[in-house]
Amino acid sequence: MSDTSASRPKVAIDTGEFQHGWRVLLLGLAGICTSISVGLLYSFGTLVIPLEHAFGWSRGDLQASITFLFAGVAISTQLVGPLYRRFGLRRVAIISIVLQVIGYVAITWIEHSIGWLYLAYFAMPLVCAGTIAITWTQLVNLWFERNRGLALAIILCGTGLMALMLPPLLALLIAEFGWQAGFFTLAAMPLLFTLPMALLWIRLPGEVESASPARGDATVQLSGFSYRQVLRSPVYWSFNIALILSVCLTVGMVTNIVPMLQSKGLSAQAASQIFSSFGVSIIAGRLLVGYLLDHYPPILVAAVSLALPAIGCAIFLFSGAQSVALLVLATLCIGASAGAEFDLAAFLMARYFGLRDYARIFGLHLALVTIFGGLMPVLFGRLYEAYQGYSAVLLCCLACSIIGPLTLLWLRPAAAVAVLKQPA
Repeated sequence: MSDTSASRPKVAIDTGEFQHGWRVLLLGLAGICTSISVGLLYSFGTLVIPLEHAFGWSRGDLQASITFLFAGVAISTQLVGPLYRRFGLRRVAIISIVLQVIGYVAITWIEHSIGWLYLAYFAMPLVCAGTIAITWTQLVNLWFERNRGLALAIILCGTGLMALMLPPLLALLIAEFGWQAGFFTLAAMPLLFTLPMALLWIRLPGEVESASPARGDATVQLSGFSYRQVLRSPVYWSFNIALILSVCLTVGMVTNIVPMLQSKGLSAQAASQIFSSFGVSIIAGRLLVGYLLDHYPPILVAAVSLALPAIGCAIFLFSGAQSVALLVLATLCIGASAGAEFDLAAFLMARYFGLRDYARIFGLHLALVTIFGGLMPVLFGRLYEAYQGYSAVLLCCLACSIIGPLTLLWLRPAAAVAVLKQPA
């Protein structure tokens, strides 16, 4: 399978591909929605204050949980490839989903030492490695070629759906039943949705149509650059720098918007409702960017998308609790960029470097953004405590939203295309 962007027709949607792979698309959407990193990350802002009240842990100490989560995810991105080769993608994914459900329930038994919470957030991605985004984007990349960008955008909207639904849902359940209800809810979603779909539908194209000359064995038709070639590409590292800064910004805002809004005087429910607009903007931003990438220079689209949070950070810095409309606008700007970031990463890695070594190339990118993004909660927690507020956090995020796009703009589009002309 190769990049066919040059020969792609003007018609935006190939309905034949969607008729053939709609089950994989629906499974990928459910998989992203219930991915271990998505569930724990997007639920965290709502869980911070209930955990603070239940155990007396400081917000700075609680923020470190996300660092442990990201450390676990960084390691898991390097585990999935060997696991798939040895046991098969289907088996690894299904076992991981089962362990994910068990793990969420086990977190409700944590004791008063915050070390148990750190251990849980670190261990969950390791034992549930098959639930991370590599699994679902790899499936979609194999099943979709002419509509790959749109298909990736659709499944990656799962993060937006979670940002939209989780905060108000968890806030309501936690207020009624306690903090444990949050983790029971996280366990119920993969159990009721992703696991049944995976048991029924998770297949590779070659397993379903091995006799078809049109598709054949997807594992032997992949083209693109080798892992070593990509490591020598300045384009790859430019992408990484810009996207790492975007992820750092996103993680900082996702984990702090709800408590930050409460510190401005809003109630927990009102803050969660404002944050739910984050999910709407993720979905809109992801689909819009997926479309724009097919029609305009990807570097320009990426730079503009990643610069949007600068507006949001400035609004949060200077607006008060009475400016609800502005707070929603700020959240929308940050969410739209957050939605674009993952879509950009999945698209750019497959577009410019092919699928030959996609799992390793995208896995390294995910590991890098996870490591650097995972350091941000600790930094932001310390900044919050040192400056007794969120101004320093917002200034740090503002810097990320400026430096990242400038890094991409420094990279000429022609230089990115030239990567494809390097000898194999």
